[in-house]
Amino acid sequence: MLIVALVVVVLFLVYQNSQSKHDTATGGSGYKHVAGQPGIGAQAPAFTLASGSGGQISLSDFRGKSVLLYFQEGLSCQPCWDQIKDLENNQTALNNAGVDTVLSITTDPATLIGRKVTDEKLTTPALSDPDLKVSRAYSANQYGMMGDMRDGHSFVLVGPDGVIRWRADYGGAPDYTMFLPTQKMLADLTLERAP
Repeated sequence: MLIVALVVVVLFLVYQNSQSKHDTATGGSGYKHVAGQPGIGAQAPAFTLASGSGGQISLSDFRGKSVLLYFQEGLSCQPCWDQIKDLENNQTALNNAGVDTVLSITTDPATLIGRKVTDEKLTTPALSDPDLKVSRAYSANQYGMMGDMRDGHSFVLVGPDGVIRWRADYGGAPDYTMFLPTQKMLADLTLERAP
């Protein structure tokens, strides 16, 4: 019994230590979030993923533009799709904040997310990362309710030069924020982004 208690204490300390590696902020939104790695100032990991609308999309396709990557849980998370709808409804505010394009990334198959995009009448490219290669490169799978097997609710702003200008991971424990009004997200972006 003593050994079990000791193991539990050690695991708790390891967990606490891993959590302290992230800066927790509430920014201007009032929503708690952390900034995982790679973070501000790092080169954004390159990727090419299948699009739900067919073909493939690469991050390099948007060189010279500011791209907001939105990592989300996918088909089983309606608030995630509501988030995309809210982003689309606030396109002017995003543009005014210097965001040229939004790309959504999830682990579901491209054909299924393509159908969901059509059903929801969305225009934002939804990209499929079924093996979590891109999600792991961005550590976006560290902030969801499903452990590390799905993404959480992470935003990463990649500047025109391919460098990360802002990052906020809202989906982590204990709050598991799965929908964030775009205006609230932009409040955090405005306060926290790098030039």
